[in-house]
Amino acid sequence: MAIQVLKFGGSSVVDIDHIRRVAELVVARRREGHDVVAVVSAMGKTTDELLALAQQINPVPSTRELDMLLTVGERTTTALLAMALQQLGQPAISLTGSQCGILTNASHSHARIIEIRPFRVLDELEAGQVVVVAGYQGTSYKREITTLGRGGSDTTAVALAAALNAERCEIYSDIEAVYTADPKVVLDARRLAEVTYEQMLDLSRHGAKVLNAEAIEFARRAGIAVYTRSTFRPDLPGTVIRSNPPRESRPATGVAGRKGVVGVEMASRDGTALADVMALLSRCGLVPDFVTVGPSGGAWLLFSEAANVGLAGLLESALAGTSARVTPGLGLVTVVGDVAAHEDLRTRLLPCLQGMSQAKGMLVSPTAVTLVVPEDRVDEATRALHAACFGTGDPCAPGPQSGGRAGS
Repeated sequence: MAIQVLKFGGSSVVDIDHIRRVAELVVARRREGHDVVAVVSAMGKTTDELLALAQQINPVPSTRELDMLLTVGERTTTALLAMALQQLGQPAISLTGSQCGILTNASHSHARIIEIRPFRVLDELEAGQVVVVAGYQGTSYKREITTLGRGGSDTTAVALAAALNAERCEIYSDIEAVYTADPKVVLDARRLAEVTYEQMLDLSRHGAKVLNAEAIEFARRAGIAVYTRSTFRPDLPGTVIRSNPPRESRPATGVAGRKGVVGVEMASRDGTALADVMALLSRCGLVPDFVTVGPSGGAWLLFSEAANVGLAGLLESALAGTSARVTPGLGLVTVVGDVAAHEDLRTRLLPCLQGMSQAKGMLVSPTAVTLVVPEDRVDEATRALHAACFGTGDPCAPGPQSGGRAGS
């Protein structure tokens, strides 16, 4: 039988009732005549809760011990889902990343998959089992438990699909598709029926949360089509990510926002000073996601908090005695599209960008325009840029103001 890999995110398995619903969906797919591998994330906000516990003990905990702690979340979900499947009469077995043969390098908290030896998975499928796999984790060549970074369960699913020569890989979450912006922030965001690997990579790298960037890179290399689906409305059309170009012409693919960014601000554009700071940070294992230039001419090095626990403190310590200033509470908003080839897109964006006094910096490439803004202005800037790109509302309207978050 053909193998299908189904991945379920934290919102899909947030509690026992949701896990039972996922089990019913998996059983239905099994009854259609497919071998099924179900990759799961930790339940709901379990990873955040475990991380908070760690930081109560140590604000900057060891990444090795963090990996030991955080992988508990996925292992819990796998066992519960296997039990739920067995309760429905479907033979099932839960496996950790190491039991599946997922081998990584030795980089704790952001390991890369080197190889997958899925012999155990294939044996269990041959025996008629649904295999439930703990996402986000593997084991290094030193036999250490490692994690793949935030969103790593997506990578687990796609990498397993490639190793198993699966028929398809489906990613289930509380959002059924890739949209032109986060639909929780931009209410009139449009569903994209199909996007290329390259377009999805750009969106993911700039903050779109539907799919992990490394997972898309795996899919591109293996030529695997990835389908996004809603756990709660599996009948809804989703998005397919593959090499075929989209049928419709689209100068802009979408607008992505990212919160939780910490900046290192350089007072001037002096190349030697910037090189010295980069060398200092590199020795501490801190590599910026982006380097950009602010309106006053100073350089910004931008880091994601999600990839580095206790990031602001680490940066302050590494840069003590230098003139560089650490600025937490930043965000990024990016328009992804064929910026270089479409003059009309640049024409539409320019007035909006000029009107954004809150912007602290801008990074422009042939495929993206990124603004650095205060974290509490990310949603507002996302709505404004989406309107400019897709013709909804006043392109530079400030958008609704509220004390809470519009969504993520």
